[in-house]
This record gives sequence, C-alpha cells and structure tokens, in this order.
Amino acid sequence: MPAVIEQSVQARLVASAPRMETVPATLRYDREDPYAVSMAFPPPATLEGVEVSWAFARELLVQGVERPAGVGDVRLRPYGYDRTVVEFHAPEGVAMVHVRTSELRRFLARSEHLVPAGSEREYLNWDQDLAELLRERP
Repeated sequence: MPAVIEQSVQARLVASAPRMETVPATLRYDREDPYAVSMAFPPPATLEGVEVSWAFARELLVQGVERPAGVGDVRLRPYGYDRTVVEFHAPEGVAMVHVRTSELRRFLARSEHLVPAGSEREYLNWDQDLAELLRERP
C-alpha cells in the first residue's frame, strides 16, 4: 500500500471578475505526517510564478466539507450543491477557490483507508521526530 496519496483536482479561482478561472491543484496526504493534508498549486496558477503549497489539518478538511471550519490561514465552508470554498489567508491577501465536494470526499476516503481517523498517532515516528528536534543546529 502506498504511503502517499496524491489527487489532482480542478479548483475554480474566485475573483472579482465575473468569470471564475479554473486552475489545477493537487491534494496530498502522507502517512508519515498523518494529521496533515496539503493542497498545491503549480507555478502558472500563482501570482509569484512558483509552486505554492498549503498544509493544514486533515480534520479541518473533514469538518469543512460539512460546515464552516477554520479560524487561521486556511478556512473552509460548503457552498451550494457539491462545492466547498477553500480560503487561503496570507499577509499578501486572501485567495479563494471552489472545489467539488465529491472530489474532496473521495480524497478523504482514500486517506482514511491509508490511516483511519483516530489512529494517526500510531503512524508517528516519535524516536525520529525527537532526534530531529534535539539534533544540534550549525
């Protein structure tokens, strides 16, 4: 069984223009970081022209497809039929995208199959993480 799940999704960028632009994004879940998911946008989809990736709690995604969730840099909420709004808050501003809720649910089901909710701590490598924290820095 793979330790990493990646899933391409189409995100519709919410902008002040009347038409929403569709941009590609990649959802990622890694069993070695079992509490987190990430959503990455390729260089052509970003203002800086470099890949941008946002990491946030898997539980936030679980909650956000059902009801408004998040108070920090990443916030989610259901929107209409089969859409979820994902907001990314940064010092430069706020970016909002719509993603099909069915795609998010499919991704969450795949991650749940890899690491069932509530069992994340079993997949942490406490010894390696502690050694990394205690390692001397130059």
